[in-house]
Amino acid sequence: MPDHSTTSDPTAAPAAAANPTQRATKAVIPAAGLATRFLPASKAVPKELFPVVDKPALQYIVEEAAAAGIGDVLLITGRGKSSMVDHFDRRLDLEAALEAKGDIERLEAVRRPGELAALHSSRQPEPLGLGHAVSCAEDHVGAAPFAVLLGDDLIDERDPLLPTMLDLQARTGGVVLALLEVPWSEVHKYGVASVQPADENVDGAEIVQVTGLVEKPARADAPSNLILVGRYVLPASIFDAIRRTEPDKRGEIQLTDAMVRLLNEGTPVHGVVFRGRRYDTGDPTGYLKAVVQLASARDDIGPGFREWLARYVADGFTEQPPTNGQ
Repeated sequence: MPDHSTTSDPTAAPAAAANPTQRATKAVIPAAGLATRFLPASKAVPKELFPVVDKPALQYIVEEAAAAGIGDVLLITGRGKSSMVDHFDRRLDLEAALEAKGDIERLEAVRRPGELAALHSSRQPEPLGLGHAVSCAEDHVGAAPFAVLLGDDLIDERDPLLPTMLDLQARTGGVVLALLEVPWSEVHKYGVASVQPADENVDGAEIVQVTGLVEKPARADAPSNLILVGRYVLPASIFDAIRRTEPDKRGEIQLTDAMVRLLNEGTPVHGVVFRGRRYDTGDPTGYLKAVVQLASARDDIGPGFREWLARYVADGFTEQPPTNGQ
């Protein structure tokens, strides 16, 4: 992949100005990947529908968008992933059975996904990179700014991030990225931002101006330890930038490359440094951590689960036979 350690060129032609008062009202969730790290489980069941406690990971993402005031969500799907759309559809037979039993709590839980947002889908014909996946949303998004939420990153609802990003993008009209500080020993795994202080302020959030992006740098070459996480708010000009972006050595069109192009052409790029709780479900270990952490935080099942977990750890991760009928 080409080196993205670039800075804004003041002599470049400025990008087309976005309406600085227009707040994004649509979100795009790219979900066409093959999820090979979760095979064989992901062969027939999309990874985005794997339960994180008792809700699919995808529902957490749509709930996050809805809580930020976004009422229109587009799923970018792939072959064999139509069940993701089905999850947000009605199941009248199931609802009728629950209603007949008087199970109102589960009835409301079953209905909730379909009430979160207007859900649409678009098929990515083949997995050609995140930039290509985002380009599949152009007809739906039109000329308005929009949010992109990646399904591997879950943001705890107690630490909202997206509203700040939407407000900032409405003010600047450019690209807004979510940034996370990681140990320097981990920067080689991620896209990393070079930054400088920003004049912008939104509700006291830590905001920086992004001057460059580099993909998976060696520790010695990393411009900072601020990595990109899976939340972006983008102007519609990103679609033209994607069209002008060459595929990388794997034949994929990367969103980072297109954002660098906009940066070099004068589009402002800002980052919101996130200090809250984020769960990385992109690999089995991260997924299991997310399940344990979110289950432990629940008011209904958390106390009993934490008690069992403490015993399990104290017993050296060996399950003991039940005692006293427990």
